[in-house]
Amino acid sequence: MIKAGTSLVAADTPAPAAPLPRRRGIELSLIVVAVLLSVYGYCAVGLARQGTVPPGAAGYGAGLGVLALVAHLAVRLRAPSADPLLLPIGVLLNGLGLVLIYRLDLETPGDRAAPTQLVWSTLGVALFIVVVLLLRDHRVLQRYAYVCVVAALALLTLPILFPSVNGARIWIRIAGFSIQPGEFAKVLLAVFFAAYLAANRSALAYTGRRVLGVERLQLPTGRVLGPIVAIWLISVGVLVVERDLGTSLLFFGLFVVLLYVATGRTGWIAVGLLLAAVGAVAVGMLEPHVHGRVEDWRHPFASIEAGEGPNQLSQSLFAFAAGGTFGTGLGLGHSILIGFAAKSDFILATAGEELGLAGLSAVFLLYGLLVERGYRTGLALRDPFGRLLAVGLASIVALQVFVIAGGVTGLIPLTGMAMPFLAQGGSSVVTNWAIVALLIRLSDRARSRLGVPRGEESAAPEAGRHEPAGAVR
Repeated sequence: MIKAGTSLVAADTPAPAAPLPRRRGIELSLIVVAVLLSVYGYCAVGLARQGTVPPGAAGYGAGLGVLALVAHLAVRLRAPSADPLLLPIGVLLNGLGLVLIYRLDLETPGDRAAPTQLVWSTLGVALFIVVVLLLRDHRVLQRYAYVCVVAALALLTLPILFPSVNGARIWIRIAGFSIQPGEFAKVLLAVFFAAYLAANRSALAYTGRRVLGVERLQLPTGRVLGPIVAIWLISVGVLVVERDLGTSLLFFGLFVVLLYVATGRTGWIAVGLLLAAVGAVAVGMLEPHVHGRVEDWRHPFASIEAGEGPNQLSQSLFAFAAGGTFGTGLGLGHSILIGFAAKSDFILATAGEELGLAGLSAVFLLYGLLVERGYRTGLALRDPFGRLLAVGLASIVALQVFVIAGGVTGLIPLTGMAMPFLAQGGSSVVTNWAIVALLIRLSDRARSRLGVPRGEESAAPEAGRHEPAGAVR
């Protein structure tokens, strides 16, 4: 009802919702807990292996604490409404990874990776701070979609020019310095996929021809679907040539997930699973390197039965079995027997052996919570590009954890990828900090706009769309 003499214009005008609390204090408290848990793990390893607290425990705790505090201050300054769980989860996973790598370093005195990993972690946090401080609006990235895809393809192609390592061409090694360009390419491709699908979601969902006369299997026109399929095929083709099948599987899963989210058609999931199955069977039969991994997956104890000793997968399974429910304790396992990949591909086996099923479940819950907060952010965002980008970034973490955990536990064949934050690998840890930074930015936008009436928020980015030259349409 409208009372006479008042200035009310409509009785059903929605009142703005109460703004969400910022919870920066909760974030700081969780960061303190994450740092303390990491320092405790570091000390526990030293006590178990050497009977004394490591001399560098104070410096390790101070260094990790300063990095986390500076990152927190950047979030407090530029993203005050961001999700309070994202940064503490990243700090805890990164700290746990440093502890596990340090623990394995004690078994390989000539190959110490923890100091190098700490340097890469510092660079990753520095990149996190730069993204949080300088990227004021995530929608700016949509303007550079084609720049991102060109850069991603260039990064994916570069390793072809360098020698292979362990059967795969995924590294660039120059004068003792090495990076894995595919780690950075996955974020760039997520930006491109999100931008292209956001601009063409209506055409992808409603136009095209039916497949076999079934209405639900309606493909978009080639003009709309062609460019993104071409980019995806080029990316996967390059990765197959480089024998980086783990990343190619990741890109395929990311492509299918974002296509489903953009169109809302469950048929894309069925098509994606069918194509994945056909591709996996074809590559597994035709590529000797992959065929060998498939055979190891099918018969993990064949080398033992042949009198050749256990291979990496069987040693990994032994490590998980030895851990039991509560683990052997940090520093008291034997997962170093896995071999050269104990600090990278198989570092999850160390966590399973020394932390047990309980500790490993806690690690998986941390990853699950990180992915859930990313999906929650996507649901809260109102612009299509931001929604797809948040879902894409969270899906990268989810798919990577599934592929790696499935490989080292014998669920699926091994793929040779790095566990996010935990495993040795500078390119991986830097990229994962960039993903957390982007999710921080997206969640700040989502949570800070929840108190604004829907009409006002949607009008801001949509009304008078004046995208600059080069924007994806």
